[in-house]
Amino acid sequence: MDRYKHTPKQDLIEELAALRRELDAVKRHTAGLQQTAEAHKHAALIIEKSPAILFRRLAADDLKQRKMVYVSENISRFGYTADDFMSNRIMFRDLVHSDDSERTKKEIQEFVSKNIESYKQIYRIVTRNGEARWIEDHTSVVVDTETGVKYHQGIVEDIHHRKIAEDKLRRSEEKYRRIIETAGEGFLLMDKVLDVIDVNNAYCRLTGASRQKIIGKNLVDLIDSKHRQFILANRDDLFSQNTYEFESELTCVSGASVPVLIHGNMLYGDIGAIMGNMAFVTDMTEHKKALRLAGEVQKTLLPQHAPEVPGLDICGKTLSCDEIGGDYYDFILQSGDPKNLLSVVVGDISGHGIDSALLMTTARAFLRMRASMAGSITEIVSAMNRHLARDIFDTGKFMTLFYLVIDAKKRSIEWIRAGHEPAWLFDPKKNRFEELKGPGMALGVIEDYGYGSNHRHHLEKGQVIIVGTDGIWEGHNKAGEMFGKERLQSLIRSYASSSARILLKAVFDEHRRFTQDARREDDLTMVIIKIL
Repeated sequence: MDRYKHTPKQDLIEELAALRRELDAVKRHTAGLQQTAEAHKHAALIIEKSPAILFRRLAADDLKQRKMVYVSENISRFGYTADDFMSNRIMFRDLVHSDDSERTKKEIQEFVSKNIESYKQIYRIVTRNGEARWIEDHTSVVVDTETGVKYHQGIVEDIHHRKIAEDKLRRSEEKYRRIIETAGEGFLLMDKVLDVIDVNNAYCRLTGASRQKIIGKNLVDLIDSKHRQFILANRDDLFSQNTYEFESELTCVSGASVPVLIHGNMLYGDIGAIMGNMAFVTDMTEHKKALRLAGEVQKTLLPQHAPEVPGLDICGKTLSCDEIGGDYYDFILQSGDPKNLLSVVVGDISGHGIDSALLMTTARAFLRMRASMAGSITEIVSAMNRHLARDIFDTGKFMTLFYLVIDAKKRSIEWIRAGHEPAWLFDPKKNRFEELKGPGMALGVIEDYGYGSNHRHHLEKGQVIIVGTDGIWEGHNKAGEMFGKERLQSLIRSYASSSARILLKAVFDEHRRFTQDARREDDLTMVIIKIL
């Protein structure tokens, strides 16, 4: 204290303030050291739990001099200690699997020759217990700015489980690729908006286009213009389901169109989100040829011209929604029949396609055979029902039928309605439609069902009988609006004074105009009989 005895008070105050500043600086430094120590502690904990191992080694030309100067403690995940490497008891290169050793050396030599100072290698190392594990080695060349010493430093990441999963995925993809490339059917892989991202060789052969020309195009653009409008108009309905199937035609490089069946489904990710679409494309050329031939044969079974019956003007027509159909109409006029009776038959097989067409052919053959024999129309229809019930009961198929017999001389009609829509009798004088109703089960449902006939007399000149199938009035346009019976009746009123042929043509023309040439979902059949 004596040394401060003669020190001026002001100097003491200034010295004390300086000491306080030094003490504050020491406190701040101590706090910084504590924070650094805490950060190091957290970093060490993170590294210990991490699959990434940190390292730094000397970048000497002599491999023996490439000593490890640092390696993180989590090297223990492979069964080794950091000291194993720091003391040079083990060199890291000694851990490289023998099958990968030569490759990794060549890769490093190439990196050096190209002056690449940051690189990645994937290889296997052998753990202390002899297990081979895949790692990813990220190495960079760094130079200490103070000493000028060059080091190799970076991280080694344990990727064993990832690599095994990737290899499984690769093998699965290779298997998928072999299956797709060797498939006889065309294959398209598409994104969520149906843009093609992959295609197989079979599809390229089908269209004559190269893979490069197809990838990037939208599925709709691959379809020919005739069917494209249908796809665009019904796109939401076609592709809103998990699976979809439709027939169309593809445009080839040559300009030709190839009929195809497209069968596709949505692709979903692990969390249920839509990832894209895939579709198999089947060439239907030969199938369509066979169907067209069958369709031509089927057409020969339909009336080639209307019968000429005094007092009647008759015309009939059918249009199938496919190459062959399940609708049926026929005129049966027995030669030599003194009564000169005309039988008019209109039938509709459930469904449409090949099976319905075959059933229609069978039904026609039996009906004509039975109608040539003696018996009433009740006996004819009942016999036909028994025949069909025995043949098709287990299939779930059935046939609706309207069987009409016209006596032109007596101007009377007799009919049986077997599950079919009622025919109409239009009287232009009274501007009234009368339904030709009557009870009756569809054919092929109950074998011993008893059918009864219905009668009407006193037909008058100008009256029109209309027998059709539901494909006429149930047809839809692109807006979803139904053609409907009211529209059909309006047409009949307008053309009732015309011939049966002109009236029938007007109906089919208006139906085509209304549906805008949209793809038909059902067969269309109608028979017109005018009383003269």
